[in-house]
Amino acid sequence: MQLPHEATLLRIFIGESDRWEHRPLYEAIVLQARAAHLAGATVLRGPMGFGKSSRLHTAKILRLSMDLPIVIEIVDSEANIQAFLPVLDPMIGGGLVTLEPVKVIEYRGNAPAP
Repeated sequence: MQLPHEATLLRIFIGESDRWEHRPLYEAIVLQARAAHLAGATVLRGPMGFGKSSRLHTAKILRLSMDLPIVIEIVDSEANIQAFLPVLDPMIGGGLVTLEPVKVIEYRGNAPAP
């Protein structure tokens, strides 16, 4: 798969405890992105954050949170990302979804072992 040099970054901010059909929401989103043949997805777990409710979520030992921030990043062509948004929409109950243009420098897999 080739990515255009001018692509789109889809960034999804959710909570670690968010669920979709009895599985973690971040896992369901990544599996849906893979099924849609998007170029790739990365899930990042944040040690601290807050959202619209201003409720602080933190991994500090004295204030352990079970709902740490999760960010899912997906880069693909604008057309592929736009086609994925209707799949994503019913999955997101609360959170933040952003789009931004990105310039792709390299997109390649690991070189085969000699």
